[in-house]
Amino acid sequence: MDNYENGLKIRELVIGKEASQLVSDSLADIAPLLNQKTLLVFDEADQRKTLNMKQREMITITALLTQGDTASQLNIHIQGALNVGVTRDEIVEIFIHCLSYVGFPRVLNAISVAKQVFSNQ
Repeated sequence: MDNYENGLKIRELVIGKEASQLVSDSLADIAPLLNQKTLLVFDEADQRKTLNMKQREMITITALLTQGDTASQLNIHIQGALNVGVTRDEIVEIFIHCLSYVGFPRVLNAISVAKQVFSNQ
């Protein structure tokens, strides 16, 4: 299995086959190289064993929250966090913990996205 195939396998495990395909489809006609880069990111993360995918998704949703204006990526990665074993309570606590560091607007926006993801389950 090459790096791209392994990256696809890991991406599908984390965000799900449907969401993974949506990412590929959304980039196919404009930036297929960007899709390949995302696969390499998942492959490289899988190769480094210091953090597991649960820890990585916790970090990812925290990083997305701090940036703001990342609702579509938060949507994908909150679902990914759930897929790899992060609980709803842990996700909410991660966001609440960030309140003192990034402020109410970004935390409230992230909670809103989480609420949407949770309601779709």
